[in-house]
Amino acid sequence: MRLDHVLPAPEDTRALGAALAEVVRAGDLIVLIGPLGAGKTALTQGLGQGLGVREPVTSPTFVIARVHSGGRVPLVHVDAYRLGSVADVDDLDLDASADESVTVVEWGQGLVEQLTDEHLEVRLDRGDDDVRTAVLVPHGTGWTERLDVA
Repeated sequence: MRLDHVLPAPEDTRALGAALAEVVRAGDLIVLIGPLGAGKTALTQGLGQGLGVREPVTSPTFVIARVHSGGRVPLVHVDAYRLGSVADVDDLDLDASADESVTVVEWGQGLVEQLTDEHLEVRLDRGDDDVRTAVLVPHGTGWTERLDVA
C-alpha cells in the first residue's frame, strides 16, 4: 500500500478506507489528523464499508463516540475535537474495547496514542481545489509490515 495518496473525490477517500479495512485487525488504533472537510469521516465510512458494517457511519461529533458492530471487526469511531485532555479520553474507557475493535479517532493527535503500543496516523488535507491528500504514517513495526513499507 502506498503511503501518499491523492484523493480527487470523496469516493476516493472512502476507497482508501476500504483498502485499509483489508489490513486492520482487532486492537488497531487509527488516528486521523486534518482540518475540517479533509475527509476524516469519509475515510472512516470506507473503513466501515470494508469491514462490513451494516449501519451508516456518520460523524460522532455530538455523541463523541459510536460503536459499529456487525462487521468482521467492531468499529469504534471517536471524535475527540471537544476533548481537552488525556483524562477526558480516559473517561471514555476506550481501552475497555480496544482489544476487540478497530478504534478510529478523529482529532486525536496527542490524546490517544497511549491506548496502544502501535498506531497508524493518517494525515488528511484538502487543497484549494478541493482535492484531498492522505499520508499514512505507521508507528510501530506491525503497521510498517502490514502496509508493506519496510
